[in-house]
Amino acid sequence: MGIQERERKMYRPLRRAGLEVIPNAVPGGTMPFVFGFRSEDVVGGFSHRYETPRLVERLNEDWYHLAVSSGLLDQRREFLVMLPEGTRTHGAYFQAMHWGRSGAAPAVWTRARLLERWDIMGRGASSAFLGIRAGHPGFGMMALDSSVYISCSTGERGVDVVAVGYPDRSENILQQLEWFASWRDNSDRVLQRRVAAWLADRAPTAASRSER
Repeated sequence: MGIQERERKMYRPLRRAGLEVIPNAVPGGTMPFVFGFRSEDVVGGFSHRYETPRLVERLNEDWYHLAVSSGLLDQRREFLVMLPEGTRTHGAYFQAMHWGRSGAAPAVWTRARLLERWDIMGRGASSAFLGIRAGHPGFGMMALDSSVYISCSTGERGVDVVAVGYPDRSENILQQLEWFASWRDNSDRVLQRRVAAWLADRAPTAASRSER
């Protein structure tokens, strides 16, 4: 996908939700994916049932409070958000991710800035890049320094959001990434290679720290 096409099909819907994408600006050495965290890794979060009055407004309010209190946003209100790489359109990504259709682009970290007017849980979720529809969000976000990861998931009864402190230091997450990197039947070979490369680059640093 060319720059102009990506701007029209992906960046513009996100800008309407209050997120300005900053291309090619992810800090070097950022872990490519986060999963496998447990309760001891969680440093904050909230949940709301779908029947909650003013659901989108409440979700936005609580997300922003968590983003600020956990350190997700830097001084320029910038952070990382997991977005598809080279997706055709937001509609195509929605179909591939939520209905199991082929052609889903691999997800990667993308740098973004939170604008003054934003609607992550409403317009953001309805863009398909940050959820299914308004009030049904789903996304992964991380601080530029990897100090916190925020996961938002849509379940049967409501929306759950959790903040994980220093995911790149969590033994639970690191063990899951090592398993993922060595899994022979993994269908996501692109992400598997990225995880393996990150673990390999991290190994000398981890070893030097243990020797101190």
